[in-house]
Amino acid sequence: MQLLLIRHAIAQDRDEFARGGRPDAERPLTDLGRRRMRAGTKGLRQLVSTIDLLATSPLVRTTETANIVAEAYALPDPTPVVALTPDATAAAFLSWLRAQDADKTIAVVGHDPGLPHIVGLLLTGKAAPIIAMKKGAVCLLSVDGLPRTVTAVLRWSLAPAHLRDLGRL
Repeated sequence: MQLLLIRHAIAQDRDEFARGGRPDAERPLTDLGRRRMRAGTKGLRQLVSTIDLLATSPLVRTTETANIVAEAYALPDPTPVVALTPDATAAAFLSWLRAQDADKTIAVVGHDPGLPHIVGLLLTGKAAPIIAMKKGAVCLLSVDGLPRTVTAVLRWSLAPAHLRDLGRL
């Protein structure tokens, strides 16, 4: 399995949004975040030609990010996965991942520190953040041999600016 982990794009400021009395789960992307994510998906398409399944945390900012990826790849609406929410554990995500087809390319859109914890769990067996992922960053893992925990190889990890640079080539 090829597993793409995508951190959501730039969202509205948490504190400023909270002053409006709405829950953080409803916090959307900024216009800049949307523009940069669209540009980043052009670079991502050069590295990963197809995605078989696109899953996302059900929060607004991740769903909006996933919709941008879905548009770039002509995919159906992303699948909401509770195991990708900010409060979910890496172990919960691993349980979801075990149920997926091992021969597919799966992309998931989530949050920090959840995604770095997932990477840590799959690479080392410990749910600890071993990489940094800026908003809009993407990393690719090759995952083999689930249900064991330490089953992945990190193929690459790119900052959003590097994805945008690739998209301009």
